[in-house]
Amino acid sequence: MYNRLVFVCLVLVVLRSPDQLYAQFENYRPTTSVGVSLIISPPTGQYNANKLLNLGSNRWSFKPEIGISHPFGHKQQWVLDVYANADFYNDNTSYHGIEILRQQALPGLEGHISYSCTPNLWVSLDTRYSFRGDTIVNGTDQNDAQQNFTLGSEVNVSINPRNLLVFKFAKALVYKNGPVYTGFSLEYIFSWGKGYK
Repeated sequence: MYNRLVFVCLVLVVLRSPDQLYAQFENYRPTTSVGVSLIISPPTGQYNANKLLNLGSNRWSFKPEIGISHPFGHKQQWVLDVYANADFYNDNTSYHGIEILRQQALPGLEGHISYSCTPNLWVSLDTRYSFRGDTIVNGTDQNDAQQNFTLGSEVNVSINPRNLLVFKFAKALVYKNGPVYTGFSLEYIFSWGKGYK
């Protein structure tokens, strides 16, 4: 019930390892870290109140999240990440032209366990569960609460310190009033800034 064509993400790392100089990073041993973030999505995209399908949602959404990352195992090659988040939406006051669409919060839990095969290759098993998010149109509950469980995997290949390839696969195993999908994606990430060789 939302899209994120444009968004702003604010991140704060609450607990982390001490800063490292680039030369010291080679001997770095990660520790448990905690972070919080907030994604703000303004009502972007074309919206026509008389159309059933629209690129835009004509409403703001906010997604606060807290995450914990804990390395463990031999040489700390394993990492367990756990996140709790919720999507919150403001009202669309032009739904179908004259109606008001409200949506309850859509909480979610995520878990990732990853393994570093080599310094340039790591793999992960990922899962996400989300629930609730009922919509209400002009005060009438639509009885469309979501319950979604997704399982996936990811392979990250570092070509060099600036270039990264990410292969992702995900499949929705449980999808009550949510997206039914099986997907594969390929991402290319380029990093810049001081400290990269």
